[in-house]
Amino acid sequence: MALLNYKTSNPAFSRYVWKKQRSSKAKMTLNGLFLKSMFAIFLVGLTTWYVWDLVYQGVDVKWYTSGGLLAAIFFSVLTSFKRTWAPITTPLYALSKGLFLGGFSAYAEIRFEGLPMRAVSITILTFFVMLILYKAKIIIVTKQFRSIIITSVITIMTIYVINWILRIFGINLPFIWGTSWFAIGFNVIAAFVASFSLLLDFYYIDRKLNKAPKYYEWVATWGLLVTLIWLYVEVLRLLKKLAIRF
Repeated sequence: MALLNYKTSNPAFSRYVWKKQRSSKAKMTLNGLFLKSMFAIFLVGLTTWYVWDLVYQGVDVKWYTSGGLLAAIFFSVLTSFKRTWAPITTPLYALSKGLFLGGFSAYAEIRFEGLPMRAVSITILTFFVMLILYKAKIIIVTKQFRSIIITSVITIMTIYVINWILRIFGINLPFIWGTSWFAIGFNVIAAFVASFSLLLDFYYIDRKLNKAPKYYEWVATWGLLVTLIWLYVEVLRLLKKLAIRF
C-alpha cells in the first residue's frame, strides 16, 4: 500500500499535508526534528510564563488567552495549507498557544495550587510511555487502530465545536464542563484518545524521516505540539474536576 494512503487523526500529518513532496537534497532528520521541537516548546513556555506573570500581577488576561487561542487556530490552518511556511508559522503557533496556556494554567494554579505542574508531569510521562510502547512494538499501529482513533478524535472535536457554538448563546453542556461522573468519564476518554494520537504521530514521522524535505521538521514539530498541548489541556481539566469533586 502506498504511504500516501495512510491516514491520521492529527491534521498536521494528514494526506494533504504530506502529499506531492518536492525533491530536496536536505531531508527531514531526527536530530533536526528534536532541536526544532525543543525550540518550539521553549517558545510555548516563554509566552506561558509571560501571561502567567500578568495574572499574578492582577492583570485581566482574557484577551491574551482568547487572542492566543484564535491566533493558534489561524497559524494551524495556515501551516496545513502552506506547509513551506512552517519554519515561520510553527514558531508563531507556539508563541500564540503559550498565551492561551498562560491564562488557562495560571487560573488553575490560583484555585488549585500545583495542579498545572502535575498536569505537565503527566503529559511528559505519557509522551515517553507512548514512545516506548511504539518503539517496542507493544502497540502496533494497524489500519483498524488508526480508524478507531480517527473516529474518536473527530467525535470529540465535533462535540467541542458544538459546545463552543452553544456557549456563544449562553448554553452550557454540563456533561462536558461539569463534575459529574459522566463529565469526568468524558474527560478520561478524551485524554486517552489524545494519548493514543501520539502513536499515530510517531507512526507518520517514522515513515517520513530521511525522505521528506527539511522544512517538514517544522511541520512535524507543529503536529506534535498540537497533540501534546491537547493532551495537557485534557489532563488539567480532568485534574480540576477531580479536585473539585474530592
